[in-house]
Amino acid sequence: FKETCLAVVFQLSMWESNVSKSLRDNNANRSTNCGSVSVAFPITMMVTGMVGNFLAILLVCNSYRKRENKRKQSFLLCIGSLALTDLFGQLLTSPIVISVYRAGLKWERVDESGTLCAFFGVCMTTFGLCSLFLASAMAIERALAITTPQWYSINMKPNVTKQVLVTIWCLVLFFALLPVAGVGKYTLQWPGTWCFISTGDRDVTGNTFFASTFAILGIFALLVTFSCNVVTIRALVVRCKMKPNASQSSKQWERLTTETVVQLMGIMCVLLICWSPLLILMLKMISNHTSSHQCKSDVTLLPSQDLQMDCNFFLTAIRLASLNQILDPWVYLLLREILLRKFCQMANAVSNCSLDGQKCLI
Repeated sequence: FKETCLAVVFQLSMWESNVSKSLRDNNANRSTNCGSVSVAFPITMMVTGMVGNFLAILLVCNSYRKRENKRKQSFLLCIGSLALTDLFGQLLTSPIVISVYRAGLKWERVDESGTLCAFFGVCMTTFGLCSLFLASAMAIERALAITTPQWYSINMKPNVTKQVLVTIWCLVLFFALLPVAGVGKYTLQWPGTWCFISTGDRDVTGNTFFASTFAILGIFALLVTFSCNVVTIRALVVRCKMKPNASQSSKQWERLTTETVVQLMGIMCVLLICWSPLLILMLKMISNHTSSHQCKSDVTLLPSQDLQMDCNFFLTAIRLASLNQILDPWVYLLLREILLRKFCQMANAVSNCSLDGQKCLI
């Protein structure tokens, strides 16, 4: 009987070992398959991002030089800065990701010293927060231009706008360099093709503070953008109602109001869809003391199902945030003349500003 029990225990241990090995292999294959399938993402994002932002920069430069656009110079400076920020973000990060894919998802083949990971993390943090805060700056600029036009025309000079933009850049870059100074940490994230802020290393000095601050600053920027756009939309609608119904200027103001409202709503939707998942998931992972790099660090330590789901979602969320860099020039500038007037007639049908089914002026 004793020999039989030992034989059963031996068989069970062998079965458990085989199952564990199979699960480890499946986990590794899943990571590899995910990487091989998703290699199209960085390539597509880099090409489309470069094209869109480059076109936006050209349009902004041409518009900025025209005398009739002097009143729009502050807004054009903001759009140009956003397009330049997104363009450099794509140029500095996408080639690294593509190189890692070409190296068989082995980051150490591309970055033996580990310094490239810190550089990648600084770029992700800098260009991510800069995009959010530049969007907030444009939302504030629009709100001031609509609600207080006299104060805006007197005080909002191009030099003031340039100072604000430079200040945003410097402050965000200073914040992104904190892990290099020892506050926080940038780590390799699953599936091993990118680096970002670690959300689960409690032993690293200031890591929780740094990761939490990034998420809170991002959410704050979203709230500022959303609030200012709502104020702008309300002010536009109120001014539209106050215009005389029969005048030609009223019709033009109605058209501009509808186009601007549609654009602002599109901006808010894009920002919320692209950034909310990442920022909310970061706060969740910080509270749970988990991080995406735990899914990749050691295939012999199988991540839990919840952690693996968070890792998958974290990868999707960072891709959505990167997608915002591609959509920014189209939402803010390029699609305004192409699509907004197509939506104008439909929007006027349900707008309080519409006048007995009157169509938009084309």
